[in-house]
Amino acid sequence: MNLASLDLNLLVTLDALLEHRSVSRAAEQMGLSQPAVSAQLARLRRHFGDDLLARFGNQYRLTPLAVQLRHRVRTALSGVERVFAAEPDFDPATTTREFSLIMTDYGVAVLGPELVACLREEAPGARLRFTANTPQVVDNVTQTLTNADLLLMPHGFVDALPHTDLYLDDWVCLVATGNPAVGAELTVEQLRTLPWVVTYHGPTASTPAVRQMRMLGIEPDVQVVTENFLTVPGLVAGSDRVALLQRRLVDRIPAEFGVRALPCPVDVAPLVEAIWWHPMYDDDPEHRYLRDLLTRVAGRV
Repeated sequence: MNLASLDLNLLVTLDALLEHRSVSRAAEQMGLSQPAVSAQLARLRRHFGDDLLARFGNQYRLTPLAVQLRHRVRTALSGVERVFAAEPDFDPATTTREFSLIMTDYGVAVLGPELVACLREEAPGARLRFTANTPQVVDNVTQTLTNADLLLMPHGFVDALPHTDLYLDDWVCLVATGNPAVGAELTVEQLRTLPWVVTYHGPTASTPAVRQMRMLGIEPDVQVVTENFLTVPGLVAGSDRVALLQRRLVDRIPAEFGVRALPCPVDVAPLVEAIWWHPMYDDDPEHRYLRDLLTRVAGRV
């Protein structure tokens, strides 16, 4: 395809239309008139030979092709933004760059406050965007990382990408303070019989610790599944449930929360938290700065 024959401004319109599924809201976001955006939508429809937005009752929905295009368009626009935001010399003190990090709420809780403080001091004009990690991100990690700076993820999920290890963390068991079934320590039998709160539970998603327990023949009786580590203590408190949680996160739980931490009765290897990125950013000076900053921050927490 000859790119010179295309109006690449239509990418911006397409992105807004796919996000809002509304001509009027897309026009408002772009600062254009509704007739102007309607005309651009007509051009896009002719180009793709597809309606892109199809009316269902009083609403518009994305056609199957539009659903396919949504992530591709965002990735393409992100690449264009990076090209035109590039600077001959990177100076943290003057940059206005937005750095994007894909992290769980655990990662934000452990590293976020110190990272924000350091960036505020060294690069006051920069901005951090934290995006939630999901199983879908991991399943499409290479493509996802063309559109984000870094993924914070322990070893065991991602392979064949550049990475830097940040820190180790231990797994501990969490039970309610008033759970009468649990004494000073947990037993292996209790791990088998007590109901569990687990995170990222599914055919291709679970924490490394749960996977290790399964290898030892311990299959948790899963009662609650959550994709937010910070919700785990509240789902354990006042119940007979048990959970595995990272020690660095447990250390941040207030004493009055109604939970207590106990050693895991089976040998569970610590997680190795790391940052991962797309190899196309290996030599990007802005990216190198961000990797160095995270490494320094991880050494302090």
